[in-house]
Amino acid sequence: MSRQGSTLIVVVSDGAGSASHGGQGALLVVRTLLTEVARHFDSEGTMPDDDAVWAWFDLIRDRISLAAVRRTLDMRDFAATAILYVGTADATLTAHVGDGAAVTRDEVHGAWSAASWPEQGEYASTTFFVTDQPAIRLRISRTEARPSAVAVFSDGIERIALDLGRAIAHQPFFVGIVGPVDRSAIAGNDTALSAALGRYLDSSAVNERTDDDKTLVLAVRK
Repeated sequence: MSRQGSTLIVVVSDGAGSASHGGQGALLVVRTLLTEVARHFDSEGTMPDDDAVWAWFDLIRDRISLAAVRRTLDMRDFAATAILYVGTADATLTAHVGDGAAVTRDEVHGAWSAASWPEQGEYASTTFFVTDQPAIRLRISRTEARPSAVAVFSDGIERIALDLGRAIAHQPFFVGIVGPVDRSAIAGNDTALSAALGRYLDSSAVNERTDDDKTLVLAVRK
């Protein structure tokens, strides 16, 4: 997560469990997107267009391809999902490959809704990755909304954060999880809250409902 002035940049990437170097693929996704988006706002100061977003994902694929060649591996060995969320004072952008989700809280009504929903593959428990060939399934969405909070998370959170049957956000989960962030007086990363969130996500109550890796980024506008 990064802040460029009044711009919030969040990237979540989850390496495929079946990929030998999925973690390295996820790291390349996060580093590339955070660097390129921050550079864009430093130079342009405006929300990027779709061509810029596609160029960043092409760059990710080029870097993964180079890493694979150096290790005599295939790109699929670095398979990872990607969620990019960018929020400015008057607009949001979400670019998404694979599962996981971005959920935002309405400034007026306080309701949580999905800015980008998980996408499943042809078979159960499968999804899409930035390394897919010949092309990736990149979904770009934009709104002129000004949400008061955002949550971006990997698929390990889906079962407790989303009502998958009705395709809606699970309101009680987000109301409870974001409350301490709303009440925090710290601007930026609250390390104590981050540690508490980590303990909660690793608790037996949560692990009984999901056995996948869990990444959750929460941000509120103060």
